[in-house]
Amino acid sequence: MTTTPSSDDIIELQTRLSFLEDTCDKLNEVIARQDRQLMDLQDQLKLIYAQMTIKEDAGVAPFDLFADRPPHY
Repeated sequence: MTTTPSSDDIIELQTRLSFLEDTCDKLNEVIARQDRQLMDLQDQLKLIYAQMTIKEDAGVAPFDLFADRPPHY
């Protein structure tokens, strides 16, 4: 025995589909924003590494945790 979907069932499915499409669009926006943020952070990290390299080349000694211990240790 087959049952035909009622108009209420069709409206329910359309509502759910609309909600899923909206959720998908919102998630896409979040992913795109996070991708831009990640790329910005990677660019900033590259700049920091470049600055550290320049300082090392200029004769600035890198921080050494064991050599630069405070006198109370």
